[in-house]
Amino acid sequence: MDTIARVSGMIEDLESLHATCTDIDERLMFENKIEELKEILDFLRDLKLKERSRLKYLMVELVKLAQDVMDVGINDYRTTRKYASLQDEIKATKTRMISFGDGDEAEEIVVGLEEDVKKLLDNYILTNLSFRMLSIKGMIGIGKTTLARQLYKAGASQFQRHAWLHISEFMSDKEILIKLVQKMVVGYVELNKRELAYEEMDTDRLQYMLGYHLYGLSYFIVLDNVWKYSDLKSILEALPSRGQTGSRLLLVTSCNRMKTYDFGYNYEMNVLDSNKGWKLFLKTVDKITSVENKFSKELERKGREMLKKCWGLPIAIIDAARQKAKQRLSGIEWEVLFDSIDLSETLKLLEPMYSSMNDDYQVRFLYMSFFKENAIMREEKLDQIWAANGLGLRNLTEGFAQISILKVVKKHFREIRCHLHPLLHMISIQKAEEEMGLEILRNNGNNRPSQNARHLVIHCGRDKFNHFTNEDSNQLISLIFHGGGGYVEGASSSYWESFEQLKILDMENFGVKTLFEEIGALIELRYLGLRNNYIQEIPDSLAHLENLEVFDIARNFMVVVPDIIWRMGNLLALHMSNVIFQKPLKVDALQNLETLTSISIYDWSTYEVSSLKPLRKFRKLGIEEVDENSDVGTLFATLAKIANIEELFIRGFRYRSMPCLDEIGVLERLSVLKLDGRIGRLPCADCMPQLLMYVALVNTCLDEDPMPNFEKLGSLIYLKLQNAYTGREMVIRGFPRSIELCINELWNLRKIQVDDDAMWSVWKLEINSCPHLETLPEQISRMSELQVFKMVTTKYIARMIRSSGLTSEIFEVDIDP
Repeated sequence: MDTIARVSGMIEDLESLHATCTDIDERLMFENKIEELKEILDFLRDLKLKERSRLKYLMVELVKLAQDVMDVGINDYRTTRKYASLQDEIKATKTRMISFGDGDEAEEIVVGLEEDVKKLLDNYILTNLSFRMLSIKGMIGIGKTTLARQLYKAGASQFQRHAWLHISEFMSDKEILIKLVQKMVVGYVELNKRELAYEEMDTDRLQYMLGYHLYGLSYFIVLDNVWKYSDLKSILEALPSRGQTGSRLLLVTSCNRMKTYDFGYNYEMNVLDSNKGWKLFLKTVDKITSVENKFSKELERKGREMLKKCWGLPIAIIDAARQKAKQRLSGIEWEVLFDSIDLSETLKLLEPMYSSMNDDYQVRFLYMSFFKENAIMREEKLDQIWAANGLGLRNLTEGFAQISILKVVKKHFREIRCHLHPLLHMISIQKAEEEMGLEILRNNGNNRPSQNARHLVIHCGRDKFNHFTNEDSNQLISLIFHGGGGYVEGASSSYWESFEQLKILDMENFGVKTLFEEIGALIELRYLGLRNNYIQEIPDSLAHLENLEVFDIARNFMVVVPDIIWRMGNLLALHMSNVIFQKPLKVDALQNLETLTSISIYDWSTYEVSSLKPLRKFRKLGIEEVDENSDVGTLFATLAKIANIEELFIRGFRYRSMPCLDEIGVLERLSVLKLDGRIGRLPCADCMPQLLMYVALVNTCLDEDPMPNFEKLGSLIYLKLQNAYTGREMVIRGFPRSIELCINELWNLRKIQVDDDAMWSVWKLEINSCPHLETLPEQISRMSELQVFKMVTTKYIARMIRSSGLTSEIFEVDIDP
C-alpha cells in the first residue's frame, strides 16, 4: 500500500474511535494522535515524486513511527515518556529526510593545508598498509572537511573503490549503510531489482552486501562529520579488513576523538597563523568581488589587526571576508571596513557545538566564562570551580578535549593545562548570561551589576573602578576578578559585608597585596583562590570559613599563615608554597583533606603517626625544603601508615642535595612521583613503588644513567628527564609498556643508544634543549610504535636531523626550528 494512503487510513481509524469515545482522557489522546499523524501526512504530501523515490526507505521508517503512535496505549500516553520519545524520533526522521544529500562537493578556498596534505598522503594514505582508520579531529569550523576533501581528491584514484559520504547528526546506521552500498556497489556491479530494495533489508544484510563486494579490493572511504564513535560500529563490522593485502582506509572527520585502537590515528588540526589567516581572507574577498584586491602596508596592518578577533579560525575568517566583500561591493571604502568586525553570524555557526553537548557538559561549559579570554586553564581549578557549584568532582576536562571544546596544551603527569578558543569562550559567556545570571563588568562606566546577577566577573584596568553598593550584590554566588589588584585594595571594609551567599571568590593573578578581615564573614565560601599575588599575611578572620573546600595561596612569596587552617574542617585541597606558619599546621584536624601542596618537610615532621591516621582521603602531597639532613625514611613510613598516597612531589632546598630515597618502596599505591632537586643516586628498581605510572626527574643532576632504574617498572607509561642527568651517553633498552619519553635540558648528552628490545616500547619521544645531541640513533627509523617525535634544538642540528631521513617514517614530526 502507498505510504500516504496508509497514514490516511490510520487517521480515519482514529477519527472513528474518537467519534464514539466518551472518556475525556481517551478523547484527548485520540485528538493528539490525529494531530501528530496529520503533520506526518502533510509532510509526506509535500514531498515531490522524485524525492519520494529517493527517500523511499526513510518514508517507510516514518510510516512505521506513525503506526507506533497508533499503538501507544492510554497508560503509556499518561506517563508521556513513550509518546515524547516517539515525537523525538519522528522529528529526527523528518530532519534526516530534509537534509538528505547534504555535503555534496562544493568549490572551496584552500589555504594553509599544504603541509598537512603532504604529511597525511605520504605517511598514511598512499602507503601499502592493511586496514587503517584515520580520524581528522578538531573544533567546528577549523577546516576538517576541507582537509579531507583535498586528501580525497589527491588519493582516491589510487584505490579500486572510493566513496565520500557526509553524515548528518540524525542519520541512522541503516541509512549510512544504504548510502555506502549505493556509492561503493551500485556504481561497479550489476544488481537485480531485489538487491536494490534497500529499505526492505535489515542491517545484517546490508553489512554482508557491502563486505562481499569490497572483499579483496583496495578502498578509500571518507565519512565526513561523524558525531560519535558508535556511528561507525556497523561500518567497521561490515568492512573487510583482516588477512588481506592491499590498502584499505577509512577516513573520518569529527569534533570527537575516535577510538582508533591499534589500527588508526587521530590527527588534530590547529588554527591558522596570522599569515595564513590573512591569505585566506584575501582569497575569499577576491573570489567574491571578482577582482584582485591590493592593499597598502597601512591598510594591510589594519586588516590583520581586525582579523586577530577571528583567532585563526577559518570559518570566522571566511565569514569576515564575506561581510567585507559584500560591503565593498556596496561602495564602502576599505579604510572604513577594516575599523570593525561583526562576529554574530560566526557565533551562530559555532553554536551547534554547544547544542551537541549533553546536560552535564553544557552546565560545566557555562563556568568557563569565569576565565579570561584566551587563558590557559588548569584542570584542577576547573574541577574545583565545578565542585564548588555542586557539580561534583567528575574530571570532565579530558572529556571536553575529546569533543574539541578544550585543547590540551600541556599534559604533565595527571596535570592538564587546557585552552578554550576565544570564540567558544564568547559562546560560554552568552549562554551563561542567558542561563545562570552571569554578568561581566568592565572599565567602561557600566560598573554596577543588576540585582538579578548571580555570578559576576569584574575586569579591572588602570582606571578607577567604582565599587557597587551592598544592594547590588546580596544574591551573588561567584565573584571573579581579572586585572589589577588596586581595585580590591581601594574598596572599603563594608564592600565585603553583603556577599552573604558567595561560594566562589577568585582573585588569582590579580596583584593583591592586602586582604581585609571582612573576608572572614563570607561563611558560605567553598572556593577561595588567591594564587600568584603579593599577599604577605593571611587574616585571622579566615578561621570562620568553616565551609571552605579549596584554599589556594600558592605562589605568594613568604606569606605568614596564622594558626587558623585547622578550623576549616571541610577543606579538600590546600595549595601553598613558601609559607611561614605562626604555629605548626594541624593537618590531623583536616579529616576531609585530599590534597596538600606544598609543605616543608620540617613542618610535616612534627606529626605523630597516630594523630594523622584519620586522614583516610589523603591522596596527594607536596613536600619541599628537603636536604641531606631530612629524615625521608620517617616521612615515607608515616605516609605508608596514614593514607593511600597516590601522588608525591618532593622538592629539594636550594642547591643542597636530597638524601637517597631507598625507603620509598613502602608507598605501595604511589603512581605519580616528581623529584625536583639534586640527588646523589636513585633507589634501585626493586626499591621503588611497583605501581609507578608517571615519573619526572627535574634538576636531579645524576651522574649515572637513570634509564636502567625505570626500564624495570612494569606500570610506567610516562617518564620525563629535565636537567636530570649529566652524562654524555644514554642507553634505552626497552620498557615493559608503551611509554611517552621526554628528555629536556640534558646539557652534556651527546649520544642516545637504542637496543632492539626498545623498538616497540616508545610511542612518543620529545627531545628539547640538548645542544650537543647532533644525531639520533639509527634504530629510531624502525621503532614501529613511535608515532610522535618532537625536538627543539639549534638550526644546525635541526637541519642535520631532517636531512638524515631517520624520522621520515614517523607519522607526526615537529622539529623546531
